Amino acid sequence: MGLCELVLCVAVLVVGKLQLGFGIDRLRTLAFVVIVFGNQATTYTNRARQHLWSTAPSRWLVVSSVVDVTIASTMAGLGLAMAPLPLVVVGATLAAAVAFALLVDLLKVPVFRHLEIV
Repeated sequence: MGLCELVLCVAVLVVGKLQLGFGIDRLRTLAFVVIVFGNQATTYTNRARQHLWSTAPSRWLVVSSVVDVTIASTMAGLGLAMAPLPLVVVGATLAAAVAFALLVDLLKVPVFRHLEIV
């Protein structure tokens, strides 16, 4: 799971540098955002050995996730304590984290079955 999250983070930073032409300050902000969003995604994929949608998350987990993502997005979008990012980049990074969670979750279940972890 950790290796998959590392791949997500590196991929997002490569896009930020090579495709979007971000300098070091914006790349730092992008790193902050992708780490926050990636950790949220990993939290949901690690909750259960089955698919993440097989059991509903607790209300507290959902609330804390919404607060975490809202704070990180606001800080990055407004440039609070960091270089600002366009909101479309913040949104695309969140979408990438959601796609990452779904992909990792789809891979997790067969791997767990193969390793007899389920």
